[in-house]
Amino acid sequence: MTFKKMICTAGICLLAAFGASCGTEKEAPSEGNTQGGTMTLDDSKFRVGGQVSSAYVDPSSVTSVPEDQIKAKGFEYDHDSLTYELVWSDEFDYEGAPDPDKWGYDLGASGWGNHELQNYTKELKNAEVKDGKLFITAIKEKSGGAEYSSARLVSRGKGDWTYGKIVVRAKLPTGRGTWPAIWMLSTDWKYGGWPKSGEIDIMEHVGYDQDVIHYSIHTESYYHSIGTQKTSTTRFEGVSDEFHDYAIEWLPDKILFYTDDNLTFTYQPTKYKSTPTYKEWPFDKPFHLLLNLAVGGDWGGVKGVDENIWPQTMEVEYVRVYQSPQITELTK
Repeated sequence: MTFKKMICTAGICLLAAFGASCGTEKEAPSEGNTQGGTMTLDDSKFRVGGQVSSAYVDPSSVTSVPEDQIKAKGFEYDHDSLTYELVWSDEFDYEGAPDPDKWGYDLGASGWGNHELQNYTKELKNAEVKDGKLFITAIKEKSGGAEYSSARLVSRGKGDWTYGKIVVRAKLPTGRGTWPAIWMLSTDWKYGGWPKSGEIDIMEHVGYDQDVIHYSIHTESYYHSIGTQKTSTTRFEGVSDEFHDYAIEWLPDKILFYTDDNLTFTYQPTKYKSTPTYKEWPFDKPFHLLLNLAVGGDWGGVKGVDENIWPQTMEVEYVRVYQSPQITELTK
């Protein structure tokens, strides 16, 4: 039996039979020549055996990102030492319509880009403060050409922030077809229309998937329409029976998502791209808060709408916004 051994020199592996003279080793085949011959190494390319690696990238062909376009990098702070101060809140310790100094409304029955079934109104039956809580209620009724009415509150122009902790304590509706959300959008749309200027979904819940909370961000590079959004889900039993805190800690280089102080998701763009731009991090501009209860739609209605569960309500005990003096100073 003939035994063979592998001889490797200069990254080229050859087979030689034991007992054969090492001085008569056969030269490796050249590229495109399987019958033998001399292989010429091209120092500008990586080779695996006699093949050019398809993973090779010529460094000179890589376009660098201008330094002033790089986002979410170069911020140094001690996260554990950050302190926070309350800068905005609504404790809902009054009666009637939501405080007009803090909340406005998005109105209409346009489908809102998701084929939703509700008409958003500013009527008291859809958005009312009583018993120390905000009640956002979806009702099955003819309204503005739609089959349901509901409300979508926005703090735009009345509460806009860059960085901070946003905490919303809420109890969610239940039932197939409900789609409550606590989320944020850009106020000035500096980087362009959605999704270029970003979206932060602090909490979303769809009634057909009870007790599963969704946390997401959307940017030009990462959004649901192209299946690249960065998202996470966590199951919390009883979200329609008890109040829970849904929160984010929004820092200049990452966003941390929480439910009841449980860290559930972290979006840090440098985990996905070494030099992020606004396409991965548009979150260095003012954003405002939205609270709404949608009906049906491309996601909330994917398994249909139960017509027998209405009205349904999202209750909110408080909304609190905190900002860190250290981060404010760092990002001046």
